[in-house]
Amino acid sequence: MANYFTTVLIYGTAALAEIAGCFAFWSWLRMGNSVLWVIPGVASLIAFAYLLTLAPSSDAGRAYAAYGGVYIFASLLWLWIAEGQRPDRWDITGGVLALIAAAIILFAPRASTA
Repeated sequence: MANYFTTVLIYGTAALAEIAGCFAFWSWLRMGNSVLWVIPGVASLIAFAYLLTLAPSSDAGRAYAAYGGVYIFASLLWLWIAEGQRPDRWDITGGVLALIAAAIILFAPRASTA
């Protein structure tokens, strides 16, 4: 159970870092805010890249694929919490399906490839 909690913590923190970093650039380039938004944005993206290396997978591609599902769900939470736009039922359905897909990729029993 600790492994599941650790995995959720790593992916959740990575998603927050990536979304915050990307939003900093969005804020600068699309919302007309100061270029200084880029500084914390770059720091967040560096933290994201580091955190994703902690994912419990021996294969980078599998870790990234599973993270994609978490990113989708986290982006919808960002939409709601940070941007004040409530996700509709289709957003929620897609987000839940993405999380299910991520869980299958991460936690499915695998045959040894030795």
